[in-house]
Amino acid sequence: MDDSEFNQVFAIMKASFPESERRTYTGQKELLSEPYYRLITEKDGSNKIIAFVAVWEFPAFRFVEHIAVDPDVRGSGLGGQLMKALLEESRKPVLLEVEPPDTDLAQRRVDFYKRLGFQLNHFDYVQPPLQTGQPDLPLNIMSYPEPLTDAVFSAYKDTMYTHVYKVN
Repeated sequence: MDDSEFNQVFAIMKASFPESERRTYTGQKELLSEPYYRLITEKDGSNKIIAFVAVWEFPAFRFVEHIAVDPDVRGSGLGGQLMKALLEESRKPVLLEVEPPDTDLAQRRVDFYKRLGFQLNHFDYVQPPLQTGQPDLPLNIMSYPEPLTDAVFSAYKDTMYTHVYKVN
């Protein structure tokens, strides 16, 4: 991925996620050298990136860290199409983090993923800080196609904490 493409992805990320749910520009760019990390992009007719999925491809499961659509084309169904394509090609469980469904917006996000076949798990879980000086972020884990057992959740969480968040 060249700098222009990365800048387009990062601009969509900044427009889509609060600071607590994304890395700094440098921190995000450094992920491109991580062996498990992959960016899947969708471009429009003029070759501009209009959506992306950031996924970690681990041996036992996939972890979707971010999915975002350019604000100019949100509501077009593109995010759902990207997730469906990812799920259809996946031969292993897929995990993602969501805010607890305590607000209307958070509930709509959970419902979006449920319509795609994800299951809301009720384990205690926090996302370690993505930037220095930020607090842990209480989130929920959703999994596709099945809910996780305690043992599987623990193993997957350890993998995520080690490779994604670098805290183990």
